Amino acid sequence: MKKYLVIGNPIKHSLSPKLHNYWIKKNSLNAIYEKKEASENEIKNLILQVKEKKINGINITVPFKNKVIPFLDKLSPESERTQSVNTIYISNNQIIGHNTDIYGFEMSVKKSKYNLAGKKILILGSGGVVPSIIFALKKMKVHQIILSNRTKSKAENLKNLFEDLKIVEWGEIPNFDMIINATSLGLNENDRFEIDFSSVGKDKFFYDVIYNSKETNFLKIGREMGNKIENGEKMFIYQAYSAFNIWHGIYPNVDDEITKLLNDD
Repeated sequence: MKKYLVIGNPIKHSLSPKLHNYWIKKNSLNAIYEKKEASENEIKNLILQVKEKKINGINITVPFKNKVIPFLDKLSPESERTQSVNTIYISNNQIIGHNTDIYGFEMSVKKSKYNLAGKKILILGSGGVVPSIIFALKKMKVHQIILSNRTKSKAENLKNLFEDLKIVEWGEIPNFDMIINATSLGLNENDRFEIDFSSVGKDKFFYDVIYNSKETNFLKIGREMGNKIENGEKMFIYQAYSAFNIWHGIYPNVDDEITKLLNDD
């Protein structure tokens, strides 16, 4: 039986096993997908187990998306550009790091039928998934990307990868067409943004990368002000869809059953 893992810390909230095991069963594969809360000093050994074919593939989530890179043989162009890995596989006896978050975000925006070309985007946060979002936004020909993070130096660091980013102070809300919450604020029900969105107005797009809270407080604020909202569920599904194809050579079915499955918790 082939074995696949998602590693992160924390990992309890991850619905990846639920989704991958559903597709594994649907496609009659002899495989299992599990989650593991890992520490940084376990990463090297886990990747060695991929080399030894004891593990057949690993998904990486917060906070290890760039910490795995030193232990890999090769990066895909997407991972090289973003310095972010969320999918590991073996090819020609080499351990490859790839980034399917880019595809996941791009597909989620396309499915929401929102045209990003020429738009101004404000991103809150500068964590593991943000380089992937910036890469996807650039592919979709946005006009400007503005970044705000509580620790400003972390936002400034992203200019090493994407030099034309505009950085603003945390709490400052410049004019935008789309705002993306890429912080962990919203994983807990009681999380509140200490940012005043009252001047934003309506007909904007509020997007939250968090997927296992159907409507975070951030999205609720956006909706109540008359804005379009989207959570990270489609991004989550399509990054998994891409990883599943890399590992199994199958494009799994994405249908209403998937949404029902993920919302059953």
